[in-house]
Amino acid sequence: MVAEDWHAELWLDDAGNIALYSKVWATPRESAVHGADAHSVVNAARRALNSR
Repeated sequence: MVAEDWHAELWLDDAGNIALYSKVWATPRESAVHGADAHSVVNAARRALNSR
């Protein structure tokens, strides 16, 4: 498996490394919001910043 990072290309050829890499990236993928939910998150952050 070849994965690109922000600064490097990673060659993952060990099953354990591939499993760990997949597990690490599952968390942000599963917690991502889209559409109307994403708009709500952005608007809430904007309101919080504007209240300072």
